[in-house]
Amino acid sequence: MTKLDIQSLRDRVERINTLPTIPGVLKKLLGVIENPKISLSEISNFISNDPALATKVLKMVNSPVYGFPGRISSVSQAVILLGLNVVKGLLLGVSVFDLMQKSMIGLWEHSIGCAVMARIIAKKKQFKEPEEVSVGGLLHDIGKVILILQFPDDYQKAMNEAEKSNITIAESERNFFAANHASAGAWVARKWNFPRNLTDMIECHHKPHLAKNAPFQTAVVHLSDVLLRGRGFGFAGDNKVPRVNPAAWERLQLGKEDILDVLSESEDALEMTKDLVL
Repeated sequence: MTKLDIQSLRDRVERINTLPTIPGVLKKLLGVIENPKISLSEISNFISNDPALATKVLKMVNSPVYGFPGRISSVSQAVILLGLNVVKGLLLGVSVFDLMQKSMIGLWEHSIGCAVMARIIAKKKQFKEPEEVSVGGLLHDIGKVILILQFPDDYQKAMNEAEKSNITIAESERNFFAANHASAGAWVARKWNFPRNLTDMIECHHKPHLAKNAPFQTAVVHLSDVLLRGRGFGFAGDNKVPRVNPAAWERLQLGKEDILDVLSESEDALEMTKDLVL
């Protein structure tokens, strides 16, 4: 395929819901997410009317990803506790699970692991809304799923190139696309009316110093991504462990003991997520 210019690429990425490979429930969900006037009760009804989706949501909410283990028994309770923006992100995460599993083995595990790690760091830094950062971890690589769905052959070439040249998948993507997965993810995040903080975490997770709306949250997602790669949990498209961005490191002010604490606390939680096959 001839490399598309950036506008043509963006047009294809934003038309993701027209692909025949997109499940019906995800198409319906995107319609709900894109509605800026959607209410908590409407979201709750949408989830409750789909037993399979409701089961997935409750399973996720009661996992280490969100920190309410075994305490949430109803969809309405989950929606009220987490709030509209977090629920939207959670819904998208569980709805693209099958697509993640099919498009890149290990990407779901990486995404879940990043959500867990991000929440642990956010709590350590005493963020007011650690669940928001957790959603950022869960969805930071959504652009990879979209690029794979739209351009499966080219994306496979990008992964092969990353392995062969020992570079990150984000670097390799640039050889095949006019923009990488972080940009692709941000384009659809804006189309889906995601809050600016979440869009920042998706768009800038490799370059957290560029985050304008959520610099601290984006730094956490960035660090979580790097730590998880070093831990070898899941697969993000390459086998390289990038360096932590110096600006993110400076911003978070975490010492060696803090990192050891985060890694230690994450061990049990990551082990528990291995059973989180939705």
